[in-house]
Amino acid sequence: MSHADHALSDDVLGQLDFRIHSISDFLTSIDQLDAIAARGGPLAPSPAGVYKINDAMLDSYRSAKYANHASNLGALIANYLQRKWNVPSFIVDPVTTDDMIDVARISGVPGIERKSRSHALNIRYCARKAAIDIGKELKNTRFIVAHLGTGFSIASVLGGNIVDVNDALLGMGPFSVERAGALPLSGVLNLMCSTDKSKNSVELQLSKESGLKGYLGTNDIREVEENIRQGDKQANLIYRAMIYQIAKEIGAIYAIQKGETDGLILTGGVVFSDRMIQQLTDYLPFIERRFIYPGSFELDALAEATLRVLNKEESWKEYQPC
Repeated sequence: MSHADHALSDDVLGQLDFRIHSISDFLTSIDQLDAIAARGGPLAPSPAGVYKINDAMLDSYRSAKYANHASNLGALIANYLQRKWNVPSFIVDPVTTDDMIDVARISGVPGIERKSRSHALNIRYCARKAAIDIGKELKNTRFIVAHLGTGFSIASVLGGNIVDVNDALLGMGPFSVERAGALPLSGVLNLMCSTDKSKNSVELQLSKESGLKGYLGTNDIREVEENIRQGDKQANLIYRAMIYQIAKEIGAIYAIQKGETDGLILTGGVVFSDRMIQQLTDYLPFIERRFIYPGSFELDALAEATLRVLNKEESWKEYQPC
């Protein structure tokens, strides 16, 4: 298989050489590096922070123990470059960042625990950004953060830590652009028992082929909104249902914060839509302060967190798998 074929294949680890080669070409014009920061893929649940890439982390990514995802390659590429440049390498706030409080973990079924899987890197960056905007120390803040992208993470962020959040991949919360969100259990049982689908195929359907894409055949919210403008009643219904569910989840976070919040942060690609923001905030007049940060700030978050470590404003952590 060629390098290009590997880059397009489902064999994530098989893409490593191709991606290293691509990054190395880009870096040929750089004379000096102080550190390397990479996107962190799924790992064992760990507290938020900056993690120095170590052998235990690399083993988890090579084995795809926690997920077979392209983000697993970030630390592997950084490790290669670290040895080449002789500088430290880090990941920051991977998707399995876990600072959930104890009661938030209980599912209702013994043996099944709610998971913290979220857009933690962008969520925590935006909480830090909003704290600066209102002139508060991060440790003294209470935010509701809704990251609305391909998947949705709606979180209670206290003192900069995500203490409760829906599982952005397969768990509670609203349906999103591609993901199913919370489902009636009877429907899930019927889906599993009345078809010959494998667990992997059902997981693919619920995480990549549901939500707006499942109902309307597209994951482009701009196309959905244009269809609504053209009078598409089904598109309008599904779009409004998605916003309705987002508002319910935000309201739930507002309740567990007992109505005491420094504001609602809306971020992610969907937040570029003025129509969506208007319809969503119409449900939420009780949250007066809002921060609108369209898009995602992962690169900014990686750079700033690494600078805090280099400047000794924050200590890096050692990853230890379960």
